[in-house]
Amino acid sequence: MSGGKYVDSEGQLYTLPIREQGNIYKPNNKVMAEEMNEKQMYDAHTKEIDLVNRDPKHLNDDVVKIDFEDVIAEPEGTHSFDGIWKASFTTFTVTKYWFYRLLSSLVGIPVALIWGIYFAILSFLYIWAVVPCIKSFLIKIQCISRIYSICIHTFCDPLYEAIGKIFSNIRISMQKEI
Repeated sequence: MSGGKYVDSEGQLYTLPIREQGNIYKPNNKVMAEEMNEKQMYDAHTKEIDLVNRDPKHLNDDVVKIDFEDVIAEPEGTHSFDGIWKASFTTFTVTKYWFYRLLSSLVGIPVALIWGIYFAILSFLYIWAVVPCIKSFLIKIQCISRIYSICIHTFCDPLYEAIGKIFSNIRISMQKEI
């Protein structure tokens, strides 16, 4: 990790450190060049998604987590045949599973596109319209509050000070007569 020798103006001898990998902007070895290319090729809009746990923030735990027992139940004393009950369970479960898959295949991507556009517009409006309007409003309010403060101190302070002096000379004494 040492490079050429350097002599300063006072005659001191120094060695200049040279990185074995080369300049960080112009790597001279293949490994570092490949690492930099990998970092540059990383796409910030794609990320690893979990295909097993598709609701990591538990958004739909109490809403759409519906099983057969949540929808259809037979109370004591009114039971259908066991075969009918099993067939109903299988029909419900399989129909719900495959119809959801069919709907998500047909409608999922267009709906995702619509929601993506909606949230992009919402973000755009918030960043470029709402926050600047709020900041502008706060600047105007600050100016108005200074004017209001000056008016209060100019007109109300002397009035209340005078009223305070008037009432400061009042003495109340209470005597109990027997």
